[in-house]
Amino acid sequence: MAQWLESLRLLADPTRLRLMAVLSRHRLSVAELQEALGMGQSRISTHLGLLRKGGLLQDRRDGKNIFYGWAGDLPESTVALIQSTLAHAGLSSELRRDRENLAAILKRRRDQTEAYFNAVAGRMGKRYCPGRSWRGMAHLFLGLVPKVAVADLGAGEGDLARLLARRCERVIAVDLSAKMVAFGRRQAKAMGLNNLEYRQGDIEDPPIEPASVDVAILSQALHHATDPEATLRACHRILRPGGRLVIFDLKQHRFDAARELYSDTWLGFREPELTRWVSAAGFADIDFQAVEREEKPPHFQSFVLVATRPAAMSDVR
Repeated sequence: MAQWLESLRLLADPTRLRLMAVLSRHRLSVAELQEALGMGQSRISTHLGLLRKGGLLQDRRDGKNIFYGWAGDLPESTVALIQSTLAHAGLSSELRRDRENLAAILKRRRDQTEAYFNAVAGRMGKRYCPGRSWRGMAHLFLGLVPKVAVADLGAGEGDLARLLARRCERVIAVDLSAKMVAFGRRQAKAMGLNNLEYRQGDIEDPPIEPASVDVAILSQALHHATDPEATLRACHRILRPGGRLVIFDLKQHRFDAARELYSDTWLGFREPELTRWVSAAGFADIDFQAVEREEKPPHFQSFVLVATRPAAMSDVR
C-alpha cells in the first residue's frame, strides 16, 4: 500500500506525468526530454530523479549520455495506475504536443542513421566496422540450420544475406536505407540468388509476415535500433514457434565517437540487460557468448546471443 501511495503522489505532478507518458515506449536522454516537453534541464532532471528514486523509472548510462525509461519490474497494478492517471488527468493538449515532439525526435534519429548508410552504400565493405571480422562471423553461423527461411534484419549491403542464400531455403534481407536495398538487389540478381529478397523497412517493425521465418538474425544491427526492445519483440513476431533469434553485436563500450563515425545509437550491450530484454520479448533458452576482442584500441568486443521462440503457443507472451 505504501508503494502504491508513493506512486500516486509522484503521478500527481503534471510534469512527472508527462515524463511517464513520453517515456512509456522509448528511452530518451535528458536533452531529448527537454526538447519533447519544452522545459529546461534543471526542471527535467529534478523530476527524473524523483521518479527514479520512487522506482517508476530506470536510467542507463551509454557513453556520455544517460537514457531514461520505465522501470522494467513495474507491477501490473502500478502500470494500470499510470495508464488510468494519464487517461483522466486532463492533459490531452500537452500530451498530444509531447507526442508530436517525440515523433520528430525519433524521426531525426532514423534520418541520421539512414543518411549515414545511404552515404556508404556500395562502399561499406571497404570501410572499417567495429567488431566485424570473418572470425567473429564464423561464430554467427553456429546458430544457423540449413534449409530454413531466414530474416536478415539490418542487412546493409547484404554480404551475410548472400552467403546465407547459398545454403538456406529463403532469405529476406531488410534495411532502412533505400540505397542499401537497391545495391543488394543488384548484387543478388547478378549472382542469380533467386531465393534472396530485399525489402526496405525498419528493424523495429520489419515488413515480414508474422510467424513466417525460422531464423531472425541481427548482425551488427541492434546497436543502430532506436528501440532495441521493440526490435526484439518484432523478431518474436516474425519467427515461427521453435524458431531461433541470433544476435551478433558489440559488448558495451565507451568509445563515444562511434555515434558520429558509424551512426551508432547504442554503445554496445551488457549481457544481463540484453538477456533480460530478450526474455521479456518472449524468448527462452538464451545463450550469450563473447567471441572476439579486437587487439587495437578501443578494443571492441563482439558477442553472439542465440535464443528460441518457445514451440508451445501457450508459452508465447
